[in-house]
Amino acid sequence: MSTVKKSKGKFGTYLTIGTTLFAAFSNIKKVRSAKGDNDTLQLVDGLIRVAAVATGVALLVRELREATDDDILTD
Repeated sequence: MSTVKKSKGKFGTYLTIGTTLFAAFSNIKKVRSAKGDNDTLQLVDGLIRVAAVATGVALLVRELREATDDDILTD
């Protein structure tokens, strides 16, 4: 089984970044709610989710930069 990585293109990458950031705001609300309820387990869960979203956005930005660099190199 081979794995071929397909590029989403710039628009797809921007759309993915937008939806990922939307998820980040949802998780931030969850963290605030957990802090208000003094629920440590929910707080840890929310913080881990926020960290995962931040990592995902960083990966998408890197993908976008690499796509831009490839476009510059092919001109």
